[in-house]
Amino acid sequence: MDAVRLIVTSRRALAGGGEAPQVMAEVWQAQALAQAIGSRLAVAGPPELRGEALGLTELAGRGCGVLERPDIAVAELRAAQLTELGDARQALLYLGGLLGEVGIALVGLACAADDETTYWQCMEAIDAADESRDRVLQMLRRLADRVEELPEAG
Repeated sequence: MDAVRLIVTSRRALAGGGEAPQVMAEVWQAQALAQAIGSRLAVAGPPELRGEALGLTELAGRGCGVLERPDIAVAELRAAQLTELGDARQALLYLGGLLGEVGIALVGLACAADDETTYWQCMEAIDAADESRDRVLQMLRRLADRVEELPEAG
């Protein structure tokens, strides 16, 4: 499945809300998807994005690492369903939106947390999502710079 379609699925699932465990599972899924997209861009994306894409992979991996892995079958992991990136710019635009929504969902969870462990998990995951989103925005700027540098056909 292509990246944009998976991101849209994740955004819908995250917006669907539910109890805290379901939201945390969707946050984990989103971070895992960001990690997979970063890996794919690092290997097969535009050369000027490869370093930033590696950074995204690491940051999103940290976002997964601070959260408990949800009990999801491998076939249901969206990151495992990623087969193609499609247009890198479009995938990054959608991914940036998803990561912003992840941060908002985590703020809501942190505010409602009944225990310190959940609160601090959310805070660390917010930081990872924010840094991942910053990395995505940096890659979008690099793509925009590349378009501006291309000579006009004529």
